[in-house]
Amino acid sequence: MSQQGGRCNRLLFFCCSPSYRLHMSDPAPKDIDNLIELLAKLPGLGPRSARRAVLHMIRKRALLLTPLADQMQRVAETARECLNCGNVGTADICNICADEKRGNGILCVVEDVADLWAMERAAVFKGRYHVLGGTLSALDAVGPEELRIPQLLDRVTAEGIGEVILALNATVDGQTTGHYIADQLEGQVTLTSLAQGVPIGGELDYLDEGTISAALNARRQI
Repeated sequence: MSQQGGRCNRLLFFCCSPSYRLHMSDPAPKDIDNLIELLAKLPGLGPRSARRAVLHMIRKRALLLTPLADQMQRVAETARECLNCGNVGTADICNICADEKRGNGILCVVEDVADLWAMERAAVFKGRYHVLGGTLSALDAVGPEELRIPQLLDRVTAEGIGEVILALNATVDGQTTGHYIADQLEGQVTLTSLAQGVPIGGELDYLDEGTISAALNARRQI
């Protein structure tokens, strides 16, 4: 190897070493870099996407950055978990639980607030909800007490619930959670679950075997 080639290799090794990276100056000021690091922790965002988002907001300061900062401050001060169902709102009792027009005899159980909001966007369910806050998981040591399952059992009795819809995700943990809840409520209420199968607009060739099997087993007469 030539002397010049050896110097190039040593320089490349030094530039890639942690000590060199630690001494590199960060092009972004500390406050901006801290914002980038925080945004990069959000689901679906990495450091590069967060950096682009921050730069875009800075360029659109009046249109985006200032209103976003103000709104985030308001949400930080007012957002809270509904004491009844676990939904997120700005009061101790969310707008759904406070709505007297919602059906009182039917309860839809979901894993997360995002699932509740998805159900509401569909605008087909007019009952009430219960957010578990996750699923049972032996691997992650998540038991019934770590979720809102005890509160669910109490609500069924206290509110005179006649039907519980298990709108849980079709995962192993979701199905395990559904079976556990069904065992706890057996004989007390009517238990139903969301049908699983071919989505609207879906083509069989693009579906996995489990989805096709679920769709076939959930077939109905026409």
